[in-house]
Amino acid sequence: MSFNRRTILKLSAAGLAAPMILRANDALAASGSVKVLAWGDYIQPNIAEAFEAETGITLELTTFGSNDEAESTIRANGGKGFDIVFPSITNSAGYIDDNGDSFFAAIPAGVNVDNVIPSFLRDSAALGGVFKGEQILLPFDWGTEGVTYNQAQMPINGQVSYGDLWANAAKGKAAFRQKSVIMGTGLYLDAIGEVPSNRMLDVYKSEDDARRVWGAITQWMLERKDNFGAFWNNATEASSAFTEAGAIIGQTWDTTGLLLNRDNADFVYRAPKEGIITWLDSFGILKQAENPEQAVAFMNFMLKPETGGMFANNTGYNSAVVGAADFASEEFKTQFNEVYTSDVLGNMWWWQADTPFFGPVRDEFVEIITNA
Repeated sequence: MSFNRRTILKLSAAGLAAPMILRANDALAASGSVKVLAWGDYIQPNIAEAFEAETGITLELTTFGSNDEAESTIRANGGKGFDIVFPSITNSAGYIDDNGDSFFAAIPAGVNVDNVIPSFLRDSAALGGVFKGEQILLPFDWGTEGVTYNQAQMPINGQVSYGDLWANAAKGKAAFRQKSVIMGTGLYLDAIGEVPSNRMLDVYKSEDDARRVWGAITQWMLERKDNFGAFWNNATEASSAFTEAGAIIGQTWDTTGLLLNRDNADFVYRAPKEGIITWLDSFGILKQAENPEQAVAFMNFMLKPETGGMFANNTGYNSAVVGAADFASEEFKTQFNEVYTSDVLGNMWWWQADTPFFGPVRDEFVEIITNA
């Protein structure tokens, strides 16, 4: 496996090894296989082994490191070759074929949809989970992008802000992913009235609005490019920006900050006051799945609270399964409660469903930032 999007959070053996007992009447099919295309760290050995033991189904796992990689794999195969795929829900438009139909099937009646946190299922409709009136993708897990900083080297009084990336103390020592930082910085500039953007929702409204907003943000950033310390595109690079490249602050995924904190308490991950950027990953069954019954069994296994807890312990991401937190480790719960206070959970900024112009236009400004 290639864990090139997000790294595994290394936990104790007790946190990882939650044995599951085979119950014959729970197993849908004690034979066959299921072909799964998932993020590199999602289906780790303890989950794969528990699934096979409980169902008797062989798991054939292929991993990917980016949404673009997953989409291109499915498109190149004409929607064939896999039973289950785990896209970010906002990327569902990338799985539309040349006839305007989705590669994903409607979620079968046999899938335990009620195990998904109701608010996530509700919100998934607007984010890409529903196509032509049918639920095609179910929320699976969620995570955030906020600010990681070294409180010993860059103490911050009060609530952190995306604007702290551009403070004088961060010159040459700020780390970020280019296509994310223009969103975080945009939320900051909108909040202070510098670049009005309706909390960055304007970039989804039209190509002209996207160019207006991202153009102004990019220009503002270039005027402060002395703060550029390190760019990252995956979790390994994000962690290395702090441990090897000398970054003292950065816009990162939550798992990056939490992993750094476990190794060095000076690093903390916090939610910016402008709103923590939140992503939602999902999974669904392809229309041309060769093993539909085994695919349903796999989805139901992944929707069990016990599996959700194992997943959270393995990765540090937050499960979308009701009751999964009850099976998470105490370390996971402690870090979750430190970051996700009630105020933070009430001020989340969700990535929206991609519009046709969104990616191409954003990439133009990402290239300008990268080459500055």
